[in-house]
Amino acid sequence: MRQRIAKILARRRVWSLPYVIFMAIFIVVPLLLIMFYAFQSKEGGFSMENFERFINQPEAANTFIYSIGIALITTLICLVLGYPAAYILSKLKPSNARLLVMLFILPMWINVLVRTLATVALFDFLTLPLGEGALIFGMVYNFLPFMIYPIYNVLQKMDHSLIEAAEDLGATPRQVFTRVVFPLSMPGIISGVMMVFMPTISTFAISELLTMNNIKLFGTTIQENINNGMWHYGAALSLIMLIIIGITSLFTDSTSDEGAGDATML
Repeated sequence: MRQRIAKILARRRVWSLPYVIFMAIFIVVPLLLIMFYAFQSKEGGFSMENFERFINQPEAANTFIYSIGIALITTLICLVLGYPAAYILSKLKPSNARLLVMLFILPMWINVLVRTLATVALFDFLTLPLGEGALIFGMVYNFLPFMIYPIYNVLQKMDHSLIEAAEDLGATPRQVFTRVVFPLSMPGIISGVMMVFMPTISTFAISELLTMNNIKLFGTTIQENINNGMWHYGAALSLIMLIIIGITSLFTDSTSDEGAGDATML
C-alpha cells in the first residue's frame, strides 16, 4: 500500500492537480459564467441584445474608446520613462542594480488604494486640480514598475557576445542599440506593455479617486452595471474587454517574435 502511494506521489501529474483545480475554480468557471450571462437575455433565453445595447448606446462605446486612449497614453509614458531606467539599471553593478530595483518594486507592496490616496493627498498639498492629468499621473505612478522590471530582466540576461560581435564589425553605439539591443529587448517591452495596458484599461478605483468620479473608465461602467444588478449587460461589457485584451496579447506576441528574429538575423 505504501509503495503504491509512493508511486502515485512520484508522478508529476499528481503535483499539478492542485493548480488545475485552482485554475478551474478561479479562471475557467468565472469565464464560463461571463459568457453565459453575456449571451443571455433577462428572460433567460439566448440573445445578442446585450451587445446590441453596447453598440446602440454611444455612452458605453465612447467610454470604451476613451478608456483605450487613456490606457495607450499611460502605456506609452511608462515605456518612455521605463526603458531608459531599465537600460541604466542593466549597466550598473549587480548589487547597486538590485537595490534600485527593490526601491522601484517596494511601493508595489502597498495596496493600490493606499498609493492612490497618497497621490490624491499630494495633489491636494500642491493645490493641483484632480482630473484627467491626475488620472494619467496616478496610472503611471502605479504601473511604471511593471514596465521597468521585465525590460530590466531581459536586458540583464542579454547575450553580450552579440553586442561584442556587432562592435567588432564596426557598428556604432547607435547601430548596436537600434539593431541588436532594442530588438533583443522586445520580449521585455511586450511583457511590460501587457502588464501596464491590461490593468489600466480595466481599473476603476484609480479613476474614481483621482477624478472624484467625474471621469468614467470602462472598468467603472462594468462595476456600476454589476452593482445595479444588470449582470447580463455587465458580463457582455466584460467579455468585450476580454476580447480586446486577447487580441492585443496575440498581436504583441507576434511582434515580440518578429523583433527577436530580426535581431538574431542581424
